[in-house]
This record gives sequence, structure tokens and C-alpha cells, in this order.
Amino acid sequence: MRGRAIKLSAPRRLVGDLMRFSIGVPRVAVQRQMNLGPLVRARMAQQTRPSWTAIFLKGYALLALEMPELRRAYVKLPWPQLYEYPASVASIAHEREYDGEPAVLLSCIKCPERYSITELEGSIHAARSRPILEVPEFRRALRMAGAPAPVRWLLMWLGLNIARQRANYFGTFQLSVYSGLGAESLNPLTPLTTLLNYGPIGNDGSVNVRIHYDHRVMDGANVARALDRFEKILNGTVANEVVLLGQGVAAPARRRNAT
Repeated sequence: MRGRAIKLSAPRRLVGDLMRFSIGVPRVAVQRQMNLGPLVRARMAQQTRPSWTAIFLKGYALLALEMPELRRAYVKLPWPQLYEYPASVASIAHEREYDGEPAVLLSCIKCPERYSITELEGSIHAARSRPILEVPEFRRALRMAGAPAPVRWLLMWLGLNIARQRANYFGTFQLSVYSGLGAESLNPLTPLTTLLNYGPIGNDGSVNVRIHYDHRVMDGANVARALDRFEKILNGTVANEVVLLGQGVAAPARRRNAT
């Protein structure tokens, strides 16, 4: 059958490169069905409700503050080893339009545990609404997409395996969700140590939450315990912060412990 060839656009090259380095990661998923009733009730009581993306981002950042395994990465330079970062860098996937087609682009937030939910929501909104070329991470990625494939692949391999630079360019964990569209991804890929996603959230607070993790860095039991603790953080510290937002009280900017 005669069809037509379509040249790979910059967004498709970016996704292809990301998948090239993600496919070799021995990734496993652990899922927990959570009951986030207290958090849902706290959010529903607010006149202006914070986004679920910002809420989950804050909770996971607090979890990673407690669990150093979530701040580690497997790197190959100067030899295979694990590298632990002192703080998290969140990598958040956004769907934007670029040159007339949907493009998945990643923005980073350094030390998200230090920011309030309102501040995180502001950063996420800026990445979703500002002109694409005004977002530094988007501009850098699209510029990289214009380079020849061998150059892109070499630079990406170096960026992922030079430990001190990896978090600056790629982050320590990724957040990617479709729950707002009534769907959930069962097998997302990322070159990072963990990827957090969740499905649609019921009115009673029931939701499936998954951590997809690099088995070279940690084991399933660690992740299962992390999900249990994550549920407690969301229904405790994070729900309390949502209540404070409704009262016009700012949460501490540099919280160190989650209860």
C-alpha cells in the first residue's frame, strides 16, 4: 500500500531519544490502592482547590526527603555505582503544542519539598502556560533535538552517567499522569530511578498509586514500604497544608520532616 513518509519532528525525536535510554532500565512497578479520604475532604472544603499534580508532587518530595533510596541513581561513570543526591529534583511531563503538533516536554523543580503547594502549582502552571521558548528546559530540549542523532545520543548518555550533572538536567524522579483525562498509564518509561503516577481519584478518595522503579537501585519491598508511608504523608502533612491554604496560612517554606 502506498502511503507517505513523515519526517520526524523535534518533539518526536525528543521522545525517541528518551525511549532509547529508558528501554534498557530494568524497571518494575509496585502499586498500592490508597484511601485518600482525609486529603480529598480537605481539598473539597477549599474554595480554590489546589491541583492534584501539585499535591502529589509535594507529598512525594517529602517522602524522598525521608527515604534516601528515592534520591539515588545508577550511573556508569567512572564505573557502575549508585550516587545519592542531597535533595530531590522533580521532572514533570507537560503536553504543549509546538509547530502545530502536541509535544511532551519536561520541566524541573529543584528541592520541591521546600516549596508550598501553592508555589509548586505556580511553577507547574508557568511551565504549562508560558511561551514554550521562554521555559529554559523546553528551549534547551528543542535546541538539542536539532542536533545530529549521534551527538544527541552522546550528550544524553553523558548527562545520565555523570552523576553530579544528571539531576541538574534530568531530575531525580519523574511525575507523569493522565488521570485528568480519566485514564492511567500502566507501563510508562523513564531513564530516572522512579516515576510516580496515579489513576483517577474517586469521590471517596480511592486511587491506584504506582511507583515504577529501577531495580538496580532498590527492591520491591522498599517501594511497598514507601507507598505505605506516602499514603500517610498525603493524609497527614499534605492534607494539613491544604487546610491551612484555605485558612490563608502559608505553610513553612523549608519543611524538613513529614508527620
